[in-house]
Amino acid sequence: MAHSHPHSNDISGRRLFLTVALNFLIAIAEIIGGLIAGSLSLLADALHNFSDGIAVIISYIALRLSHARNSQKHTFGLKRAEILAAVINSSVLLGLSFYLFYESIQRLLHPSGVNGLWMAAVGSIGLVANVIGTWLLQKGAAHNLNIRSAYLHLLADAASSVAVVAGGFAIHFWGISWIDPALTIVIGVYVLRESFLILAQATHILMEGTPAGIDLEALRKAIETLHRVKDVHHIHVWSVAEHDIHLEAHVGVGEMPLSGSDSIRKDIEELLKTSFGINHVTLQMECNECRDVGLIKN
Repeated sequence: MAHSHPHSNDISGRRLFLTVALNFLIAIAEIIGGLIAGSLSLLADALHNFSDGIAVIISYIALRLSHARNSQKHTFGLKRAEILAAVINSSVLLGLSFYLFYESIQRLLHPSGVNGLWMAAVGSIGLVANVIGTWLLQKGAAHNLNIRSAYLHLLADAASSVAVVAGGFAIHFWGISWIDPALTIVIGVYVLRESFLILAQATHILMEGTPAGIDLEALRKAIETLHRVKDVHHIHVWSVAEHDIHLEAHVGVGEMPLSGSDSIRKDIEELLKTSFGINHVTLQMECNECRDVGLIKN
């Protein structure tokens, strides 16, 4: 059995702590500014920033749990803690998006005065802080679904802050009061889409779906080109964590001593690791054992 373990693209606790602190400070400033300016988009941005801070805390806890050692109770360790964190964070964002849609529609139906300059000034503070936050998480987000869910929170807020600043100036100079709830809806649509993509990917992993990018038919053909392999069947491929891919399969071979089948196993493990990124392989060698042979049939 192959047992290589790819190193996770970790992110320092200091960066995560700074990100959390920034988001909570922004949230406080925007709540105060939003109440003074009467701006829904500022209050929406504050809500997003508060949820960002919580999201980063959840991501950090999950990151630490994912490094826990294997045990008799958890033979795979706690690697899926990060996937659960991604589900939680993206689900919260989905809920926030629908809440913002509701509040925006209410504001469009019942418009109220908004102080554009206050809105733009406080939004500018949020923009700077969110840009810093996204920069702090950018490295980890490239290779980690958990960190990417937290990074999306911050990226959405950075875009939100740009819209808030632009909207503040539009209200102050041209009196376009409806732009505040309209911008909130636009931000909500973007967050809704990105959150759904992360939630779908995380759920696929939890449901032990075939990892993206792995073609089972191509995998079977590649294995069957190896010397002394007659066929491969009953294939199961799944992810324990985002980059921890497992495979089990039955491999049909001719009659040979045990040492010969061990050589075939090593060749298959090397092929799967280099060509398909599969790092945990369990193979059952057979000689005319399975009568009902199918690619994935149990």
